[in-house]
Amino acid sequence: MRTRTALRRFFLWQLTMLVAAPVLYVVLALTALAWPVKPATAPGGDAIEAYVISNGVHTDLVLPLRGGGVDWTALFAPSHAQAAPADAEFVAIGWGDREFYLHTPTWADLTLPRALGALLGRHPAALHVSWLQRDQLPAGQTWRLPVSTAQHAQLLRHVQRSLPQGKAQPIAGAHYHAQDAFYEATGHYNLMRTCNEWTAEALRAAGVAVPPWAPFDFGVRWHLQPLAQAGD
Repeated sequence: MRTRTALRRFFLWQLTMLVAAPVLYVVLALTALAWPVKPATAPGGDAIEAYVISNGVHTDLVLPLRGGGVDWTALFAPSHAQAAPADAEFVAIGWGDREFYLHTPTWADLTLPRALGALLGRHPAALHVSWLQRDQLPAGQTWRLPVSTAQHAQLLRHVQRSLPQGKAQPIAGAHYHAQDAFYEATGHYNLMRTCNEWTAEALRAAGVAVPPWAPFDFGVRWHLQPLAQAGD
C-alpha cells in the first residue's frame, strides 16, 4: 500500500513539474520584458536602414547588403544562393539549430524528436541567410531597427563570431528557396539560448535596447517600432 502511495506521489510530482516548467519558462521571459534597459536612442546622421523580421516564432536581422560601412557580400556571397536577386538591397540573417533548420522548412515537417533535440542542445548550429529585395520585407512582420554605422559594425562582429574562424562556410545543397543559403555556425541552440536570444545578443552588443533575456520573438521586438507596410 505504501509503495502504491509513493508511486502516486512520484507520478503526481512528475506531472506537476511537466506542467510547471514551461509555465515558469514563459513567466521568466515575460518578467524580462519589465527589466530596466537602456532606452533606445535614435542614431545620429549616420543612421542606416535596418530591420528585424519575425514570423511570430523566429527572428532575423535585416541589414543593408552594402552600406553603413559594411559590405555583407564580402562575407556572404550572393553566388552561394541558387539565384539571389541582382537588385537585392538587404541581407536577412538568422541563427538556429542546424538539424531543425535543414529538415523543417515548414511546420508540417516538424517532428517531436527533432524539436526535443534542438531544445536539449544536441545539434550544432547553423546560420540562415537570405538576399532580399525591398518589396520582400513582409508587411506586418517587420520592425525598424535604429542603428548607426558604428552599431552596424558591432552587428557584423557578432555575426562573424557566430561563424567558425569567422568565415562563412556554406552547407552544400542546403536551401529553402532560390535566394537563400545555410552556413556552418558556432554554438548550440537550447532552451536558454534560442534563435531569438541570438538576435537579442546581437542587439545588446550593438547597444540597442533589448531585455536581458529574450527566448521568444516578442522580447526581441518589444522596444522596436513596427514597419506599417513594406517599403514604408
